[in-house]
Amino acid sequence: MLQYPTSNQFAYEVVVYNRDVRALVKDNQSHDVFGDHWADTQIHDVMAESEDQALLLILHRYPPEQGFVIQKVSVLTH
Repeated sequence: MLQYPTSNQFAYEVVVYNRDVRALVKDNQSHDVFGDHWADTQIHDVMAESEDQALLLILHRYPPEQGFVIQKVSVLTH
């Protein structure tokens, strides 16, 4: 993330993986769309005003309907 938080925003760390990719990789197969790296947890930073807003933003980008699982959302502190 190459952005500073504004006065009303915080940086959140989101841990996400793809359950469909994980299942396929376990069987030595690959997903048609998503790379094998999605079998492992990926960490993304999100700027948002609240944890709920951070979750909404990440769910929009990585929808559960496509197999994505949000493991954790936590605020980053200095």
